[in-house]
Amino acid sequence: MEVPALQGLGVEHGLQTLEQRAKVGERHKSLRIGVPLEVSNEERRVALAPSGVSSLVSNGHQVYVQEAAGKQANFSDQEYAEAGGEIVREAGELYSNCGLIVKVGPPSDDECAHLQEKQILISALHLGGTSPEFLRCLMDLGITGIGFEFIRDQDGTLPIVRMMHEIMGSMAVQISARYLESGEGGKGVMLGGISGVPPSTVVILGAGVVGEWAARTALGFGAHVIVLDNDLSALRVMEHYLDRRITTAMATEGYIRHALERADVVIGAMMKAGQRSPVMITEEMVMRMPKGAVIVDAMMDQGGCCETSAPTTHSQPSFVKHGVIHYCIPNMPSNAARTATYALTNVLVPYLLKIGEAGTVHEALWRDVGLRNGTYVYRRHLTKKSLATMFGMPHRDIELLIASGI
Repeated sequence: MEVPALQGLGVEHGLQTLEQRAKVGERHKSLRIGVPLEVSNEERRVALAPSGVSSLVSNGHQVYVQEAAGKQANFSDQEYAEAGGEIVREAGELYSNCGLIVKVGPPSDDECAHLQEKQILISALHLGGTSPEFLRCLMDLGITGIGFEFIRDQDGTLPIVRMMHEIMGSMAVQISARYLESGEGGKGVMLGGISGVPPSTVVILGAGVVGEWAARTALGFGAHVIVLDNDLSALRVMEHYLDRRITTAMATEGYIRHALERADVVIGAMMKAGQRSPVMITEEMVMRMPKGAVIVDAMMDQGGCCETSAPTTHSQPSFVKHGVIHYCIPNMPSNAARTATYALTNVLVPYLLKIGEAGTVHEALWRDVGLRNGTYVYRRHLTKKSLATMFGMPHRDIELLIASGI
C-alpha cells in the first residue's frame, strides 16, 4: 500500500511545491529543556511557569530549572520540583545537560559561553541590543535560534508579541492611574469620574494591540478615551470593537496638539513593525500639557513616541520634565512578571510539544510555519534578511535551507 505524501513548504522564486514522504512509526523524541535564571536586573519574568513544566514532563520530556529562576515571578523552586522539573544550581550545569534552552531575554556574554553545539535557543532577541558578535557566536556553534519577536502563525499573528502588547496596554493605564495621584506628584485626579465630577481624559496614540488594550482598560476605569492614529482603517476597527465608546481622530499634528492640551494621561502606543517608533509628540507639545499630567511611553523598547522620553528602570521608573510625569520603562511586562510568565507559557508549551513530536528541529521547522518564521539562525546561517541588512551580513532563505536539507 502506498504511503501518502506529506506536503511540505512552498518555496518562492518559481520552485515547485515540495513533497516529503511520511515516515512510518513514532517520531516523538524526549527533549531535555533548560529554563535558566534571567541574569538581567530588569527582567523578572521566567520563560515557563510550573504548570508548563508539568505539561512537558507529562508528555515525556525532561525539564531542568535553575535555582530561583521563578523567584521574581513568585514561583518557588518547590513548585517547579513538584511539577516534575529538576532543579539545578549552576547555569553551566543546566546548559550542558539540555539540548533546548528557553528563556526570556537573549543570552548575556557570560551565558553565551555556556551554549553548546547544535542547541536550540528560544528567547527574545531584543533587536536594539543585538550585536553581530552574538549572531556569529550562534552561527559558529550551529545553534538554531528562534526569536519571540519573529514567531508568526499562518494567519499573520505574532502570538508572543501580541500577548506582551496586551499586557503593556493594560499596564499603561494602571500605571498612569497611580501617577495621577497627589502622593506621586500628579494632578490629584481619578481616571474615572464620580457623581458630579467628570472623568479624566486619556489620549492614546496608536490603534494597534497596545492601544486597543489601553483603551479597553481606560474605559473600564470610566475615563474619557481619545484614540489617534494615521490609519483610518485601524481606527474604524477599534471603534467597532469598543462599541463606539471612544473618540477617534487622525493623528495629524493639529489633532495631537489639541488633544494633549486637554489630556490628563497620554499613552504612546504608535509603532511600525521592524522599525523605530515614530516620534509623534514634540517637546513643544509636552510644554503645553497640564502640569501633573502623565505620559506613559509604552514604545520605549522601540525608541519611544515622545521627544522628551528617555529610558527609565524599575528602580527609578519615572521623571518629570516641563511639569509632566514621564514613565518610560522599556520592559513593562516584566512589572507584571507572573501574568507575563503565564502568557509566555501558554504560547511556548504548544511549540515545545511540536518540536518533541517532530523528532528533530529540521522536521519541526518543516511542519510548523510559526517556528519557521521565528528562526533567525539555522545550520550556521543567518536566516532573517532584516538582521542581515542591519549588520551587513550574508543570509540564506530559511525555506530553501530546510527544503534542500543543507
